[in-house]
Amino acid sequence: MGHSEDRIEERGQSWYRERDCALNEFVALLEGDDNGSTRYAAEITQRIPVYDCQQLDGMTHDASERAQLQAEWARVLHEGAGVLVLRRAYADTGPVDDATAVFESIIRSEREQGPRVADHFAKAGANDRIWNAQEKLCLRAPEVFAQYFSNPMLMIASEAWLGPSYQMTSQVNVVRPGGAAQQAHRDYHLGFQTVEKAERYPAHVHRMSAFLTLQGAVAHSDMPVESGPTKLLPYSQRYDEGYLAWRRADFREYFEAHFVQLPLSKGDAVFFNPALFHAAGENRTTDIQRMANLLQVSSAYGRAMEVLDRRRMCEVVYPVLRERRASGRISDTEAAAAIASCAEGYPFPTNLDRDPPVGGLAPESQQELMHRALDEDWDPARFTLALNEHAARQRSADPQSGPC
Repeated sequence: MGHSEDRIEERGQSWYRERDCALNEFVALLEGDDNGSTRYAAEITQRIPVYDCQQLDGMTHDASERAQLQAEWARVLHEGAGVLVLRRAYADTGPVDDATAVFESIIRSEREQGPRVADHFAKAGANDRIWNAQEKLCLRAPEVFAQYFSNPMLMIASEAWLGPSYQMTSQVNVVRPGGAAQQAHRDYHLGFQTVEKAERYPAHVHRMSAFLTLQGAVAHSDMPVESGPTKLLPYSQRYDEGYLAWRRADFREYFEAHFVQLPLSKGDAVFFNPALFHAAGENRTTDIQRMANLLQVSSAYGRAMEVLDRRRMCEVVYPVLRERRASGRISDTEAAAAIASCAEGYPFPTNLDRDPPVGGLAPESQQELMHRALDEDWDPARFTLALNEHAARQRSADPQSGPC
């Protein structure tokens, strides 16, 4: 969808640029209707397919029927609305309530550690958020975890988009009464890059990014529209340049004028393409603590074949690069090439409790740390200390002992 390969070649454009994003082209791609390709949907509401999981229950036990359902969901996520709702994903909301109790206890204990220092796409402290809720729930309450994540609908939806061997992570978000809405955005991976960094990725990577993750959420409370369930712009994942466009004022203004919201009941789930323009809504109520468990499911195809101790590699290479730079025996470009072959350039995965995205959407990467050390001419001992502290921040913490 979006610009074709021929059009990219015609423009001589192998990279997208924010300044080239065109709102009229974006709007033209928003036209669509999933009515003809949603055989299993119970209804189409505000152009979004809604599925009743109780009606689909028999299909989860038949491989052929399950494959047909998954094919439909993949079409919806890729070419259709880009989002689907699963009513009564948890017919028995007991596991949701049990998980909610654990999450609330985690929130209380983490509040005692001090205020949150960062949040994605919202003002820090505006919401209650649990980073790495997946591990924290598992280690605090393994029986609750097993009951909660044994829900087959979560697996069927994840495999419909990503195939087998996916990795499940989650973050809990609680928007209190009066909590402000997020800004419209796209999600991880490219959605978490600055414009400058996103423009460095070739056009085909922009088209590929959405196939690496699936976004989802389980409603842990009833969510009437006035409580601010996720604002969605159906079909907006079709615009290939969207990872650059979502920050632009004209695109955000269009989103705010045309988004839709669907009320959710406790136990409902929603899954959407990470390239869909979306944002958490404003909680306009006085008494609803809107809680959702935000699922971020990752493809198996995102990891290297071999394990390298890149921290140790950086430690031993840094003094060499520093000396060569000081003596003029290596250019900035050559140093950058050496660092790229040594240090980890991607800041994720990390421990967002210890290593929050302060001042942006992503924390500092190992490569960025190494560049900063060279630019500021740190001595090797200072760099080693900073490198070790960086590695410590990225390690998983014991949830029993709090975020730090």
